[in-house]
Amino acid sequence: MRWTLRLPDVPVRHPIPWITQYATPSLIAAIAYEGHPPGDDPRWRESGAPDLEAYGRWCTRLCGMACLRMALIARDGHAPSLFALLDGCLDYGGYIEEPGGRVTGLLYRQFADFTRDCFHLHADVITDLDPARITRELDQSRLVMASVHKEIRRPERDPPASGGHLVLVTGHANEEVTFRNPSGHTPKAGVATLPMSTFDRFAAHRGIALHV
Repeated sequence: MRWTLRLPDVPVRHPIPWITQYATPSLIAAIAYEGHPPGDDPRWRESGAPDLEAYGRWCTRLCGMACLRMALIARDGHAPSLFALLDGCLDYGGYIEEPGGRVTGLLYRQFADFTRDCFHLHADVITDLDPARITRELDQSRLVMASVHKEIRRPERDPPASGGHLVLVTGHANEEVTFRNPSGHTPKAGVATLPMSTFDRFAAHRGIALHV
């Protein structure tokens, strides 16, 4: 899928929404912790999925597309649906569907090509995304897609690993960082503020800076 490039008339930052990778945010807790099937979602059509089967297959993998959609809305005030973004990213090789149904995580450089060509959105791939680098990027008015463990939604617990899930970091102050989590299971976990040291325990120190 290709879009006609359209530059924003005026570079105004709109409010950054909280967009989840699931069509029904109130189901996330049940999906994450109670065994609710991810694809069993009465609002699945709102994702732009072509059918329920496609929604069920991809909804657990759409954290990157949710972050992109939030960033585009912050820049432009609107954005394509999650599945329209997914289709475009697939065209650029942003995900690889392997034999047996396995799908890779988001491939950052292909994603950056996609956002540049289709949305005139420059994206820097960062492999040393430590707290100091996050702060520098935010201070330059960028939004940061950071790889963290999904259990950052329960930050009082020790993370079982780092990375594997993308959140959109939106600001920092007083050694704290604020971010939007596409799989936040409560509103507080969805739009979260944590000490940078806590955030860093879950972080894989890689991600993407978006020049919105």
